[in-house]
Order: sequence, then structure tokens, then C-alpha cells
Amino acid sequence: MRPRLAALALAVASALSLGERGAWSQPEAPSDKADKADKAVRAPELEAAVRALVSDKSLRDAQIGIVLVDVESGAVLAQTNEHLALNPASNAKLYTAAAALALLHGSHRYQTTLSGTIKSGAVTGNLVLRGHGDPSLATQDLWALARDLRTYGVRRVEGDIVVDQKFFDELTTPPAFEQQPHEWAAFRAPVSAVALNENTVTMAVRPTQPGSPANVTFDPPGFVDVTGTVDTGEEGADSVVLALSPSGRRLAAKVAGKVGSGAKLVRYTRRVDDPQLLAGYALKAVLEESGIKVSGDVKLGVPGAPLKGTVLAKHESQPLSTLLYALGKSSDNFYAEMVFKSIAAEGKGRPAKSADSAELVTKWLEKNGLSDKGVIVKNGSGLFDANRTTAHSMSRLLRHAWQDPTLKSEFVAQLAIGGVDGTLHKRFASTRVHRAVRAKTGTLEDAIALSGYVLGPPGKSTVAFAILFNKVSGRGSSARAAADRLVELVYERQYK
Repeated sequence: MRPRLAALALAVASALSLGERGAWSQPEAPSDKADKADKAVRAPELEAAVRALVSDKSLRDAQIGIVLVDVESGAVLAQTNEHLALNPASNAKLYTAAAALALLHGSHRYQTTLSGTIKSGAVTGNLVLRGHGDPSLATQDLWALARDLRTYGVRRVEGDIVVDQKFFDELTTPPAFEQQPHEWAAFRAPVSAVALNENTVTMAVRPTQPGSPANVTFDPPGFVDVTGTVDTGEEGADSVVLALSPSGRRLAAKVAGKVGSGAKLVRYTRRVDDPQLLAGYALKAVLEESGIKVSGDVKLGVPGAPLKGTVLAKHESQPLSTLLYALGKSSDNFYAEMVFKSIAAEGKGRPAKSADSAELVTKWLEKNGLSDKGVIVKNGSGLFDANRTTAHSMSRLLRHAWQDPTLKSEFVAQLAIGGVDGTLHKRFASTRVHRAVRAKTGTLEDAIALSGYVLGPPGKSTVAFAILFNKVSGRGSSARAAADRLVELVYERQYK
């Protein structure tokens, strides 16, 4: 027995011998036949471990929902409060990933195009930058589009750069993100049909000689007006100050402080306030640096107004199945909300609305018997206080994805591997050799979640687990450790 499992083993033994049924109470389950079939518990040691977990004094008053299920037979190995509706935190991304694979398919690619009319080396009217919700578009992709224009012999744009955002509606703040409006961190970036660098700006500070201003640049270019300087000082701690504020549809940045002369390149990334013209201003800067003069300004396309011209250059994203790695392994909120919103654009109508995506995902869950009383889907990332799910619903989703051959390989591949990569690279080190734990983490101030699979060795079935904690503010590390111990016990049972 590994030392870090000793405490859990002792608690399990106690639970098995004393029969602590008071900690094993469950809300009344729905009366459908499938749920009744789930009630059979076939792993007494896991059942005892769950009882020990929910009676742990360090988690007193926490709300806990757990299901451990054999994905092949559907037999529930252990469960508690499986129908209790809880905030899933970033485990909501599992719903987004599964629904996107089912409704958009893993081969789906997002396109970004430049359109216009060329005559005598010039785009004679407006140059239209049109997007379809690509979460991965980066500054380097604009350089590639500019190179494509030059192959046509283009050296001038005689009109404006028009950014066509009509694939999405005008609401760039995802549902529930308004709960923390003054947060400039990148994790709260807005969404838009044409998005660039995850709708963030990155300030790079490179020291020069002591007593001289450091070099300060922003990526993408052309969007931030900078005032102030960062001085290059002697060796010591960096004290760079960056304050961003809206300036029309662009950003104003005030910089100050010092950076040590021996410091390497230092970067600071912040979200933008209004992303709708970010890519347009960046494109104008890139075109001019590429030798293509732009005579006009950067403007937003008007809804309903026709945008003339043919496609002159096109960028395609990686397939959706690859983009989803940002959800499952990195827990990227921006990618999750972009993919989530694009579900409505492709499945219901344009411009896409987050509410329509929520409706489509909810209907998909209900159609496949994956929902539960109290399940609420509002946003695609699980950020803030928005969504609700149950351990029962989550375990059903995991089993459905495993059994559906059109979902299984791509859904499992995007999950973090315990002890290897993503948000689990420092967890489950003992399982690394078998790469057996594949899961999605979830962390908010008052919610901890971990859901996924313990892959079975030859001859043994895989076990899906859904572990949700709420009301654990200040005790997140205890909840996370408890979830890890339970999953490790499942692993030990599988590989002993």
C-alpha cells in the first residue's frame, strides 16, 4: 500500500467494519428503469471509501456528489448524492467537448478569410476580414494572409479594412462573465467571430542598459496606445506596472516601473475590453509592415449590409478534435466559450447566440438520456456561478462518450493524462506508467471537481468517475486531495 493511501485505507476499513450508513444518505432517485438498474453496487471497498470521504471532518458541511461506474456494464460501483445539482466548475467543459464532437464533428475546421476586388495591384474597395469563430487565430496567421495578398501583386488597399463579425451576435461577454467585470486577466477574455490571440494583448518588456528605457512592445500590433516608460535598472526584482483602459474601440496602456538589466524578455498578458476591431487593427499594421499601404481606416461591418468581393486569402484552423485539447488538457475558458457559441452558429442560425448554444447542448443531453433534474447549461467553460450538473448526469455523459465510436477516441484524447500532461501533470504520478487516469479538473473558489476515466488493463473494464464538491471555500486543497485518493484507490483496484 502506498504511504499516501494509508489514511484512506484506514478510513475504508473503519467504514466497512462499522457500517457508517449515516454518511451514505442519498437524495431520492428518479424512478426510471435505467436509474434503478444503476443502483446495484458491486464494489464494497469503493462504497466504503466514498462513505469515508463524505464523513471526512476536513470536508464537513461540503456538498459532495460522486458516481463510480463500470463503463462496459453500466454497473455503479459506488455513489452518493448522485442527483444533487452542483456547480461543476470547469467540468462543464466536458459537456461542451462532447456536444461539439457530436454536433460539429471532430473534422470541423474554422475559416478566416480576406475578401475584396483587385485591380492594378490594389484592392479597389474595402478589404473584408471575415471570421467564423476560430479560437486559435494568431498574429502569425495574419502575416500568412498578408503574404497571400502579396502573391496577387497587391501593394495598396484603397478602401477600409472591414471586420465582419456577423457570425456571432454582438454580445461578446459570455454568460456569467459579468459577475467579475473588473478582472483583466486573460482567463476572462471576451468572444467574437473574428478573434485574435484569444482576444488578449501581450506586453513584452526587454531591458536595455541601466538608466535607459526598456523596449516595450505589444502583440498584436496596432491596437494599444502606450504612454509612460519602463526603466532599465540594476539587478533586482522587476516592478513593471501595466494599467489598461478602454480607448474607443482600442486600448490605452499606461506603463511604469523598472526591469533589471539582466532580466530576460518579460511578458504580461491581459484581456481586451472590446474585441471587435482587434484583428482589424492588427491586420492593418501587419499589411503595412509587409509593404501593403492601407489608405482607409478600420471599421466594423454593418449587420445586413452586403460585403462585396471574392475570397483572396483564407486561413483554416486545426480540426476541432485538436482544438479541444485546449479544453480538456489546458482548461482554456476562451476556447471553450468560442467552441460553445459556434455550436449555435452551425446548428441553429446566425448570428450565433450563447443562449441558443445552451439550448442545443441541453437538448442533445436530453435526447441521449444524459441529463438529470437540476442540470443547467448556460456557458461552455464553467467559469463563475452559471452551470449546474449532477454526478449522475456527468457519469452518464462519460459512459455515453466511451461507448459511442464516433466520440470515444477524440473525446478521451483531449483529456489530461494523470502524471503526464495538462492540468494533471503534477497529479497521479503513481499512474504514469500505465497512463491510466484521463480526466478533466475543475476549480473555483467554492467548487472542486474531477471527472474522467481510470482505463482498465487487458481483461478489466474501464471505470468512469464523477466527483463534485461545492461549499469548499478555503478547503479546496482538501477536496482535491480527497478526490485524488479516491481515484487512486480505483486505480489500485484495477491494477492490483
